[in-house]
Formats: sequence, C-alpha cells, structure tokens
Amino acid sequence: MAGQICWNIENSWFNTFVYAKIAKDPSIISWMVGISAVVSTLTTFLIGTWGDRAGKRKPFIATGFICWGIFTMAFGATEFLPKNPLIIAIVVIVVADAVMSFFGSTGYDAGYNPWTTDISNVHNRGKLGAAFAAMPVLATIFGAVVSGMLVDALDFFPFFTMMGAMVTVTGIYTLFALKDDPGLKARKQEGGYWRQFAEVFRIRTVIENKELFWVFVINAVFFTAFNVYFPYITIYLNNYLNMSYSLSGALQGIGLVAAIFLTLPAAGFIKQGKLASVILFAIVANAIGLLIIFQFSSYIVLLIGIFGAGIGYVLMMQTMTAWVKNLYPEQQRGQFEGIRMVFAVCLPMVIGPMISGFVIRRFGVHMVIDGVSGMVPTEMLFLVSAMVTILTLLPLIPAGRYARLRMQPEASNPK
Repeated sequence: MAGQICWNIENSWFNTFVYAKIAKDPSIISWMVGISAVVSTLTTFLIGTWGDRAGKRKPFIATGFICWGIFTMAFGATEFLPKNPLIIAIVVIVVADAVMSFFGSTGYDAGYNPWTTDISNVHNRGKLGAAFAAMPVLATIFGAVVSGMLVDALDFFPFFTMMGAMVTVTGIYTLFALKDDPGLKARKQEGGYWRQFAEVFRIRTVIENKELFWVFVINAVFFTAFNVYFPYITIYLNNYLNMSYSLSGALQGIGLVAAIFLTLPAAGFIKQGKLASVILFAIVANAIGLLIIFQFSSYIVLLIGIFGAGIGYVLMMQTMTAWVKNLYPEQQRGQFEGIRMVFAVCLPMVIGPMISGFVIRRFGVHMVIDGVSGMVPTEMLFLVSAMVTILTLLPLIPAGRYARLRMQPEASNPK
C-alpha cells in the first residue's frame, strides 16, 4: 500500500506539482514520465535478475523503500530551485524523478512484486490479483481525496515530505518484519549473471512463452491508453473544469472505490480460467467511461464516467496480475518482472504522454493561470484514450486462444 501511494503521488501529483510550481508546459511532464519509465524498466531488469540469483528479495525491498521515501522528500524541495534559467530547474526535476524511480523500482518492482510471486501459487492468485487491483485504487483514492485536501491545506513541499517519510518508515519496518520465501535459494539458475540476463532477450524465450508475451502486449496497449489521460486528469479537472483539488479528488475517489467491489466476482471468474472474458469486460467498461468523461462535464455524469474507467483499470490490474504470475518461468521471476515493466510501464509511459503531448498541442486551450500562460488539456484527451483502449482487443484474441489451449491438456499446442 505504501508503494502504491508513492507511485500514485509520482504519477499524478508530481505532474500537477510541476505544472503549478515550475512551468505550465506539458512537454516537461512528457519528458519526466518517459525517462522515469525507462529508468524503472532497466532497474527492474537488473535488480530483478540480481534478486533471482541471490535468492533474496528482502534487502532490495528494504533498501529500495527507504531511499524511495528520502528522494520523494527531495523531489518536493525542487520547488525552491531558481526558475531563471528555467532549463536548469527542468533538468534537476527530471533527474530527481529518475533517481526516485530507480529506488522505487528496486524496492517495489524488482523486489516486492517477485516476492509476492514467490509466496503465492496458482490457486490463490485470483485473490492476490484482487488485492493487487484494490491497492492502486485505494492509493488513488488516498492520492486524490486525502492528498488533495493536504495540498490545499499545506501546499506541495510539506505534502511530499509527509508521504516520503511514510514510505521510508515502511522500508525500515520490512527490515524486521518481512521474510523471504525459504525455497527461493533453490531456484538459482546455473551460469553467470549476464548469461541469465541475456536469456530473456533470445527469440527462443518468446517462442517458449507465446501466451505470456501476448498478455504483455495486452498490458502495453491498455496502459498506453491509460497514460494518455491519467497524468493529466487532475490538471484537466482543476484547470479546464475549474475544480478545487479536494473536489476533483472526491470525484475520482468515489468513482474508483465503487469499482473495487467488482474484484470479488471477478476473482471467481479468474479462478475458473475465464481470463479473456474479464479483460473484454474491462476494455468495454473503460472505453465507455472515457467516452462519458469526454462528452459530459456535470459532476454526477463525470462520476459515472470515472466509475466506468475505474472498472476497466481495476479489473485489468486484477486479471493481469493473476495471468502473468501463473506463466512466469520459476527460475526467472524477477527477470520476467522486468519484461512486464517494458510492456506495462516503459512503453505505455513513453508512448502515452507522446500522444497526450500531440493532442494537447493540437486541441488544448491557452489559459492564464496564476498570471502564467500555458496549455491546458481538454476533453479530447479522453476520446483519444478511449480509441486506443479499443485496440486492446487485438492482442486479446491470441492471448485468449493460448489460455484456452493451456487449460485443455488434451488439445494440441498451436503452431
């Protein structure tokens, strides 16, 4: 939960902070999101492989979380950087975000995520997926509602300091409370570090894991659509629709918390192997929700749209968590978590903001906010996101086919 809150702060409030305190230029956000995604992915590859070979996750989790919190606090201090010349402030902000992402991925993506695979099994991963789906939603609710009130009351620097301290304390707690899977050491792979690291990039690995790679492609397309709108939704609500941080946070929070309740019936469908059906429902719900947000601006209807988009996000997270963990090669769980990061984080967080930047430049509006002129995103962002979301149906077809064949041992493997 601490990790998801910190990711939410980075993905939402860092962007809002830069827009409010540094410059009202969406290209800065695109650079920040893209570079941090690349850093996070490379970190997960390197540290995840290291954890596989070391037979330990705990040192990476503890160290990562402690430093993650420290650099979250440091990021808030960039508010006090001189803005002339602006390029220096921008470079420092992007670097600070990248360093924070390095430690965040060390602790969460390369350490904690493989740890949850180590201690779980095929029978309980539907429930684990439900928990994984609920955590980012709860974090988003906290990030939207509580964080909005804190930012309104205290401003950004005290807010980042409080949140960073919470993550650091969590990291210290894991030093005493968290235990590694005792069987992890027995799963060390033969050969050197770089040999194991290179294994995952061979075409044979793709051929041997066709279903897994199609599932990764589903991740890439859906979360590209997610990253078209999500980094800018608070900016859109606050600046284009003139909402306070507290009100925009309440709308997002109420819509998302309602979506969590669908994880309970979805866990049953996942346990029955109806993975593709749940994903199909998630895609449709997400697209409809985004189209509602695109079309309407009244609070009640916006809430319905956020609920629909929230359903898509929650069910996608839940189902993807169970699906990929059931398919990870046992000896390379940390390393394959790095591959997942390429498709679920790196590509979406690079391509999504690039699409956003184009849409904002083409369809955004010039506004003067607090005496500063800048581009503000409009509802077109949600229409484009809905269109990209629909493309997720394309990789879902082969992924669902491979899943059905895997669950029918008597069926022949597809050529």
